[in-house]
Amino acid sequence: MDTAPSTSDKILDIAQSLVVRGGYNGFSYADISDAIGIRKASIHHHFATKNELVAVLVDRYTRHASEGLKALDDRFPNPLDRLKAYLNYWQGCIKDASAPICVCAMLAGEMAMLPDDISSKVQAHFARLAQWLTAVLKAGVEQGLFLLPRKPGDEAQLFMAAVHGAMLSARAMDDPKLFRVITKPLLDRLTADSGRVF
Repeated sequence: MDTAPSTSDKILDIAQSLVVRGGYNGFSYADISDAIGIRKASIHHHFATKNELVAVLVDRYTRHASEGLKALDDRFPNPLDRLKAYLNYWQGCIKDASAPICVCAMLAGEMAMLPDDISSKVQAHFARLAQWLTAVLKAGVEQGLFLLPRKPGDEAQLFMAAVHGAMLSARAMDDPKLFRVITKPLLDRLTADSGRVF
C-alpha cells in the first residue's frame, strides 16, 4: 500500500514549518513552491488562498492535538502521569526541533492580524486544551493527587499559559532545557505529596 504523502499533505507540512518559524505573515506561496519544487499555480489548485491553506492547517493541527490528548487519556489513567507525558511530549519536540512551538500559540501572537475564521479556530483550540487540562486537574483532585489553590478551570489556564510561555522562552534563548526549568514547578505546586519527584 502506498503511504507517500499527497501533494496537499506536503503543502500543509511545509506551511506548518513556515508558520512555526515566522507566523501567518511570515511566508508566501513562493516559499512553499521553493521548498517543494512545484509551481505556485499548483499550490493554488489545492488551496485557492493563503487564508484557506492556514485554516485547513489549523483544522489539521487541532485534530491531531485532540487525538494526542485522547491518547494520553487512554494510556495514562493517573492524572499526574498524564500531565507529565504532556510536558514530556513538548520537551521532546522542542529538544529535537520537530515542533519547537505550538502552531496555535504562534498564530495567537498575531490574533489582531488574522482573518476572523482563523482566529476563531485558534481560540477553539485553546478552549479545547483548557477543557482537557481542567478535566485532568479535576480528576487529580478527586484521586487525592493534586491540591489546587484555585478553581480547576483557573489552574488549567495558568498551566496552559506557563507551558506556552516556556515554549517561547526556550525559543527566545535558544535553550531547550529552559522548557523543563519553567514547567517542572507546575507539577511540583500541584502535587499533594511534596516528596513526589518529576
